[in-house]
Amino acid sequence: MKKPFLTPALLTAAMTLTTVADATELKISHIRPQGATIDNELKELATEIDQATGGDVALKIFAASALGDYTTVQERISVGAIDMAVQPAATAASRRMQISSFPYIAENWAQAKAIYGPGGAINKAMKSLYAKQDIEMLAAYPVYFGGVALNTDAVSPGDPNVDKGIKVRVPGIKSFQLTADALGYISSPIPFSEAFTAVQTGVVDGVIGSGAEGYYASFRDVTKTYIPVNTHFEVWYMIINNGSMADLDAEDQAALRKAAADFEVRRWAKAESDQTANEQKLAEYGATIVELSDEQLAATAAKVRAEVWPQILKDVGADWGQKILDEINK
Repeated sequence: MKKPFLTPALLTAAMTLTTVADATELKISHIRPQGATIDNELKELATEIDQATGGDVALKIFAASALGDYTTVQERISVGAIDMAVQPAATAASRRMQISSFPYIAENWAQAKAIYGPGGAINKAMKSLYAKQDIEMLAAYPVYFGGVALNTDAVSPGDPNVDKGIKVRVPGIKSFQLTADALGYISSPIPFSEAFTAVQTGVVDGVIGSGAEGYYASFRDVTKTYIPVNTHFEVWYMIINNGSMADLDAEDQAALRKAAADFEVRRWAKAESDQTANEQKLAEYGATIVELSDEQLAATAAKVRAEVWPQILKDVGADWGQKILDEINK
C-alpha cells in the first residue's frame, strides 16, 4: 500500500496541529471584566510566554471571576484544579495573608515598591504563606492606593472622627471591616460578586476595599462620589499551583518565571500613572472626586494605625506581624 503524499501545505498544517496538541495549556483567572487593564496585560503576557517557550506553554485567560470568586480560585489553585491567577490574596486559608492589605502601611509609591516589590518585607512574607498552600508566587501586581466609592454625597470625608451614617460594603477581611469602622462608616461584609447589586439596590450606599481602577471597572454606574483616602495599598499576586509548574520542563519553567518577573517590572513602571488616569475616568463618567489635604490624610492614617493595627496584629499573630512591621520601619 502506498503511503499518502503530503504536500508542503499539508505537512505544515500537520506539524502545526502536532505543536498545538503538545502545548501545555495553563488556565489563568482574574477578577476584572474583559478589556480591563489586567486582561489586556495578561493577553500580552500570553503572547510573550508563547514566544519564549516556542509554543510549549499557552495561557488560557478567564476574566471576570469566570472560574469563581477569588477566594474559591485560590483554594482551587492550591489543590491543582486551576493552574494560575492574578488576584488579591484570599485570607480564608490563612488569616496571616491580611498582612498584604494592612491599612496605611505605605504612604507613597516609593514606599509601596520597597515593601511589596521584590525583596520587600511583605513580598517575602506572602511568598512564604503561599508556599504553605502548595502555591508558588511568581510576581506582585501593584494596582492602586484604595479609597471610598459612594452612591451618595460624602459626609465629612476628611474627618475620621465623624460618624458618617453611611453603610458600605467591605470584603470579608477583618482589616477592611475595622478600617471602614475607624473611618466612621458602617461596614457590611459582602462578597465581591454581590457588591454591585448591593449598592444598586440600596442594601449599602458605597464600597470600601477597592480603588479608582476597581471602581471604574466594576462600580462606575453606581459611584456618585469617590474619596481617595488611601485606605490601603492594593496589590494582587500572580500565583501558580506547584504541580502545574512542576509539569513543565526546566526551560519552560525558567521562561515562565522570567516572563512573570518582567511582567511585574512593567507593572511597577505604570501603576501610579494608571491610578491617576482611572481617577480621571471616574470624574469624566460623572463622579465627584473629593480631594483631601495632606493634613487630613495624615490624621486619618494616624487614627487607623492606632485603632486597627493592634487588632489585626492579634489576628495574624502579634510576634509574626510585628517582625514584618519592624523590618519595614528599619
